[in-house]
Amino acid sequence: MGKRGAAAKVPVTMRVLIQRINRKLAENGKQLRRSRGEGRARQDLGNYYVIDTRRNVAVVTQTDPEALGRGLECLQPWEQVVEEEGG
Repeated sequence: MGKRGAAAKVPVTMRVLIQRINRKLAENGKQLRRSRGEGRARQDLGNYYVIDTRRNVAVVTQTDPEALGRGLECLQPWEQVVEEEGG
């Protein structure tokens, strides 16, 4: 058997990561959302934020999906987030 490269990481798109995070957060009535447009909401909430779906209120703002995914163990050490193709 050959040796695997130490730096080889499995690519995971942001879309897949968000789906994984939302499945995990749904257990507690929460959801990761992405801000649209360039308006006030993006300034106040950031590009990504977490809402409480029961109260419909933002509970975490200025969220980094990759860090959140790693914290929730939705993204493993051997995985890396890549840009989606055809964007």
